[in-house]
Amino acid sequence: MQHTTARPIDVAVGILMRPNGDVLLGQRPEGKPYAGYWEFPGGKVDPGETIFEALQREFVEELGMQIVSGEPWCCVEHVYEHAHVRLHFYISRDWRGEPQSLEGQAFAWQGTVGLTPLLPATIPLLAWLDQLRYAG
Repeated sequence: MQHTTARPIDVAVGILMRPNGDVLLGQRPEGKPYAGYWEFPGGKVDPGETIFEALQREFVEELGMQIVSGEPWCCVEHVYEHAHVRLHFYISRDWRGEPQSLEGQAFAWQGTVGLTPLLPATIPLLAWLDQLRYAG
């Protein structure tokens, strides 16, 4: 049996940041891997989409929100048991609408501590976000 390394799945991830530094987190719904874990909202990039276009589409589909602008922040690869993902994080301070639970998921505006469990790929980013929040 030959083992091949799967190409990572590109995922667009949005960090919506309020002026006070709180960020929007969503809880993975039942039936998905890591159900009950908290994460930054987003989803897979479809063929022919840019990462930012995927981010905008996912926020409309999942939360009924329109991302007006966002800055690429960082990219993290993580290998889960079920998938190898390349997470493209964008920080946005400019959006329209309030989050709605369109896929039955819970969500919360939160400082960078408090909600657990967090998806493993998300944990290292929290210290970096704290540096952003308090940098001015």
